[in-house]
Amino acid sequence: MNGICVRNEIKPLRKVLLHRPGRELLNLTPDRLGELLFDDIPYLKVAQEEHDAFARVLRENGAEVVYLEDLMTEVLQQNPELTETFLYQWLEEGNIKTRRWQDKLFDHLMERYAGKALVEKTMEGITLREMGSATHAYSLEDRIAPPDDLVVAPMPNLYFTRDPFASVGDGILLNRMHFSTRRRETIYADYIFRYHPDFAGKITRYYDRSFHGSIEGGDVLNLTEDTLAIGLSERTSPDGVERAARALFSDPDAQIRTVLAFDIPRCRAFMHLDTVFTQVDYDKFTIHPAILGPLSVYEITPGKRDPADLRIRRIDADLEHLLEYYARVDKVELIRCGGDDMIASAREQWNDGSNTLCLEPGKIIVYQRNQITNDILREKGLTVLEIPSAELSRGRGGPRCMSMPLVRDV
Repeated sequence: MNGICVRNEIKPLRKVLLHRPGRELLNLTPDRLGELLFDDIPYLKVAQEEHDAFARVLRENGAEVVYLEDLMTEVLQQNPELTETFLYQWLEEGNIKTRRWQDKLFDHLMERYAGKALVEKTMEGITLREMGSATHAYSLEDRIAPPDDLVVAPMPNLYFTRDPFASVGDGILLNRMHFSTRRRETIYADYIFRYHPDFAGKITRYYDRSFHGSIEGGDVLNLTEDTLAIGLSERTSPDGVERAARALFSDPDAQIRTVLAFDIPRCRAFMHLDTVFTQVDYDKFTIHPAILGPLSVYEITPGKRDPADLRIRRIDADLEHLLEYYARVDKVELIRCGGDDMIASAREQWNDGSNTLCLEPGKIIVYQRNQITNDILREKGLTVLEIPSAELSRGRGGPRCMSMPLVRDV
C-alpha cells in the first residue's frame, strides 16, 4: 500500500507509521527534561518491550507497520548522494553553526556509522566525549565543557509519530513544531515524502515545515471526509490553522471543505486536541470532562469567489450537538475519561486515558494503566485492547500519539 489515504479516524487501519524508541532516551538527563519536553526518564528496555507489544497488536488487527527509521534508511540507501545534504542540514538545524564543527561531526558520523545505524545516530544525539580529546582545542567553550556535554541534542519525542506531520485525505500537513527542540523531527518526513518510492510524487503538501505558524499532528482529526477538526492549543497557532485551511480549500482535488478550530486550554495536560477527545466509533467519542463547559469552536469555510478568502464564524453549541451535526450522526455519546470521579479523571487524563487509537469502528487500543476509563469503555460496548504503558506513558502521549495512520479504509 503506497501513498497516503486517510479520510476518517475510525475505519479499518491498513498502514501505520511508528518509531521504536531508541538510544535517544538514554541521553535524557534530569537537568534537561524540561528542555526536551519530558517529565520523567523512561527505562529504555521496558519502553521498547511495550512499544513492540503495541506494534504486535496493530499487526494482529490487520495493519501494516512501517518504521520511521527504516523508511529514512531506505531513502539514503537508494539515494546515496543525499547523505551529505541530509547530514549537513541535520547539523545546521541541530544548532551546529560553524563550518569547522559541522565538518568534524560529518566526518565522525561517516567514519563510524552507515545504513540504519547512521539514521539512528542522528536521532540519538552526540556527546563531546564521543568526539575525542582533539575537539577541546576548538574554542574556550569546548575546553571548559564537561566531556558528557551534548554537542547535538537527542530527539526523545520521536516515538510520538503523530506530531511531525498529519495525514489528510491523500496528502499531508508537514508541520512546523511549536517548540524548537522538536522542529528537527520533521526532517525525516521531509526526505521520506520527497524521495521514498512509496511516496515520491504521490503526496500533496498542504503545509510545510518552513512555514511560520505552528501545527502539530495531535491537534488534527479527520472528522469526516470533508471536515477537519484542528485544535488551537499550546502547540498549534491560529495562523497555522488558517494557512492549512487555505491550502486545502484551494486544491480542487482535496475534499476538505470545513475546518473546525477548537480552542482548548493552553497547558501541559491539554497538550493537543487528541489529549481531550478522540473518536472511537461512528457515534462515540472519549472526552476529558473539563472540555464540557464553555468551549469556543470556529467554523472555517472557503470564500464564495476565492476559496482562499476564508469565512470564519464562531459556533455557539455544546460539544455533543456540534459533533452530531458535523459528524452527521443522529446521536453522539461522549464517554468521560475517569467517569464522574474527578480525581480519577485528572489522573487518567494525565496518563492519556482519552488518547485512544481506533483500529476499526468500536475497536480501540488504550493504555493498560487507565483501568477506570477502560472499564467504562467496555461497558459502552467497545472492544478495548490494552497495551503495557509503565514506561511509554512517561513521555506524556498515548496510543494515538505514538501512531501516524498512512492508510485507512474510506
